[in-house]
Amino acid sequence: MGKKHKDDKKAKAGKKKPHDDGRASGLGVAIVQAARSMRTVLSRNLLESGLYAGQDGVLLALGENGGMTAGALAAHLGVKAPTMTRTIGRLEAQGFVEKRPDSDDGRLTVVHLTPAGRASLRAIVEASRISEEQALEGLSDKETRTLLKLLRAVDDNLRSPNAKPVEDEEGSVAEEI
Repeated sequence: MGKKHKDDKKAKAGKKKPHDDGRASGLGVAIVQAARSMRTVLSRNLLESGLYAGQDGVLLALGENGGMTAGALAAHLGVKAPTMTRTIGRLEAQGFVEKRPDSDDGRLTVVHLTPAGRASLRAIVEASRISEEQALEGLSDKETRTLLKLLRAVDDNLRSPNAKPVEDEEGSVAEEI
């Protein structure tokens, strides 16, 4: 009788099927909240350098790629052109970037780092390092590698061209909020 009871437990404890509805309960909320918290901590760590949320990505992109047009920056960072235009304007007013005509096509304007912008790259890297240390506090190296692997897999799944729209109970496609 005892053996049958153990077999029942083993069957119940088996792996959940990929389509089990309850396995990812709260996943979206947890990912969004963690991303917001990370962004808040990074923004706080950037304040000393005079930078605000979103500006760090622009400066890092320019540091890695050299001069870029506003459109190329927007595409690189996955934001809309008007948002990028406002961000570039603020960075220019703060003295971190300057706009110059493109050397090949005078109709284009290219955004470049100023010396102050180049100097801010070290502060951005340091603020990012401190933020990541705080986020990963208490996690082992193995847990950190696993977390990164899983987050990349989730991101790949969500970016997949094969991703299908989710249908609600009535069979209609759920609308974006």
